[in-house]
Amino acid sequence: MNTLYRTAAAAVLSACTAAVMAVGPQPPAAPQKQVLTVGYVKVGHLSPMIFVSEPLKACNVEVKPVEFVRYADARTALLSGSIDVSGIGPADLAIALAQGSDKIVGLAGVASSPKYLVTRKGVKMDDWKDLAGKKVGIAPGSAVWFQWAATLAEKGVPYNTFTAVNIQGGGTAFVQALQRGDVDAVALWEPFESQLVADGTAFFAKNLEYSQSKAVGAELGLLATTREALTRKREAVKCFMWAYRGAEERLAKNPEAFAEAYSKYTGLPLSVTRESVKLIKLGDVLDLDQLRRQAKTFHELGVIPKDVSGQIDKAWDPSLANEVK
Repeated sequence: MNTLYRTAAAAVLSACTAAVMAVGPQPPAAPQKQVLTVGYVKVGHLSPMIFVSEPLKACNVEVKPVEFVRYADARTALLSGSIDVSGIGPADLAIALAQGSDKIVGLAGVASSPKYLVTRKGVKMDDWKDLAGKKVGIAPGSAVWFQWAATLAEKGVPYNTFTAVNIQGGGTAFVQALQRGDVDAVALWEPFESQLVADGTAFFAKNLEYSQSKAVGAELGLLATTREALTRKREAVKCFMWAYRGAEERLAKNPEAFAEAYSKYTGLPLSVTRESVKLIKLGDVLDLDQLRRQAKTFHELGVIPKDVSGQIDKAWDPSLANEVK
């Protein structure tokens, strides 16, 4: 593990360990040392990832971290079997099934937050009707886009009300597009939302909240593993869930610790992460019914080629998360 993660973990190891023990007793150590390849997607609500390596040593598990910028890249790595565990997007289970693969298994949700359209200062955005004629930056196929599109559909707002501007790459590209004035607003994710608001470029259009759709909900992501790892490395995956949940619990109770971990994990300044953690609620709000609704809606929106809502149960296994409570 690189120096960044070692330093961050060492700084709060004792506190994190105490939080882990509050979750439940340490699972039995694997009889033989196992290596767990873990995807580290660089989004703030997955900040507990930086604390899993040390507790896992007690389970005779070595963590091999692999960094990703996008959920889609982590999903691809899970499908190929090049990693064992990672955070992915709420839609990724349905996407994988629609592609004909049942290799990915969801374990638990990770966090939720309200979602407000981030709007450039000086642009009127008081109501859904104010979208008319505006340019809105989106990341088609992203977890945020699913929330946005589902909300528009449920509110009866035609998608052609505004001009959707597809922005490629990570969140920085959205920040730059709004700062240049290329778009009037962006459907974005943390910490880039708070970054734009903190630097005075934009404001949260709070009357345009889009995380509460029945179809998609407020979940920001989920923890997933491969079916092979769940079988061959079950003890290691269970210990990962124990360690992650412990760190998650600690950070959820201490906003400043969360902001500091967020800053170390993403490399962003504390001035940004302190604002961002005000919006994010760590913890699982995902269940099988929500996943079914998501899968059905993704098909209706034309994102995936077939309705896999009837198959999603075989790609969801919360048993390990329940066992470490």
